[in-house]
Amino acid sequence: MREDGLLVSSPLPADEPFEVSLRPQSLDEFVGQEPLKERLRISIDACRVLQRPLDHMLLSGPPGLGKTTLAQIIAVEMGTELRQTSGPAVERPGDLAAMLSNLDHGDVFFIDEVHRLPRAVEEVLYSAMEDFKLDIVLGKGPSAQSIRLDLARFTLVGATTRMGMVAAPLRDRFGAVDRLDYYEDDELCEVVTRAAGILGIDVTVEGAALVAGRSRGTPRIANRLLARVREYAVARAEGVVDAETASAALTIWEVDEAGLDKVDRAILDATINKFGGGPVGLSTLAIAVGEEPETVEGAYEPFLLQRGLLKRTPRGRVATSAAYIHLGLDPPSETQGTLL
Repeated sequence: MREDGLLVSSPLPADEPFEVSLRPQSLDEFVGQEPLKERLRISIDACRVLQRPLDHMLLSGPPGLGKTTLAQIIAVEMGTELRQTSGPAVERPGDLAAMLSNLDHGDVFFIDEVHRLPRAVEEVLYSAMEDFKLDIVLGKGPSAQSIRLDLARFTLVGATTRMGMVAAPLRDRFGAVDRLDYYEDDELCEVVTRAAGILGIDVTVEGAALVAGRSRGTPRIANRLLARVREYAVARAEGVVDAETASAALTIWEVDEAGLDKVDRAILDATINKFGGGPVGLSTLAIAVGEEPETVEGAYEPFLLQRGLLKRTPRGRVATSAAYIHLGLDPPSETQGTLL
């Protein structure tokens, strides 16, 4: 760091693509989630001493917090290979059988969105997780035969954004169940600074802090905003990401000081100005902002709820006083709350 507060990083080679991987390769490089990292370190160290694979692990939490990255790190720390797929991609039990039979001892098998596995596939997974056996039925009708194949002892890491949709029999077969939480601003500032170093971006402490503060507690969003701010800095400034440059860039990309984007504000505006602050049903609200109900509920609502700008009631969504204040409006007297 220079005396003027600038974090200076070396530029990428000319032939290096901008979209280089920002994923950390070890637990020491992984920022945040300290309690989870400590539990992982203990389990990994113990398994190294005992010379056995790690127990199956289920990771839950909002998108973009590092579930896939942790699965990759587990494979690296254990010195094994990572094989990965997603719940919707495994349509038939035979697909899963082919994947499992190709695993070697100690391999990490990562299934993203594990709650979306078809029920028939789930049932094949049960014996594979517990006994490392694979039951396969050959043929149909009276001539059908069931055979049992031995599998290499592997570690299944499942990731889900909806823990409540993971079937109880599947959830109970994981040895460890952990949740990733939203990041604090200082942790995200460290994420932004690290990414800037990898991408060859000159960023000041204030610039990194401003990007971090508008990243909705999510490293993936922090990296995405940094890329957009970097483009603005190169095209309209002197290539340095300071607070003034970052603020101007994020204003153009319609990300405000609380991290809300255009759709977030449209949801609040519709709730307040079209439906009197609520309550309003999800489907009606989605139509008003031109989005699918699933998109509003899964992509936008969690952050608005977490920030205290929106709340759910049995009758529908209701804007809080914080939402009125954020939009520059006077909250109704009967609405109580504070801006978070």
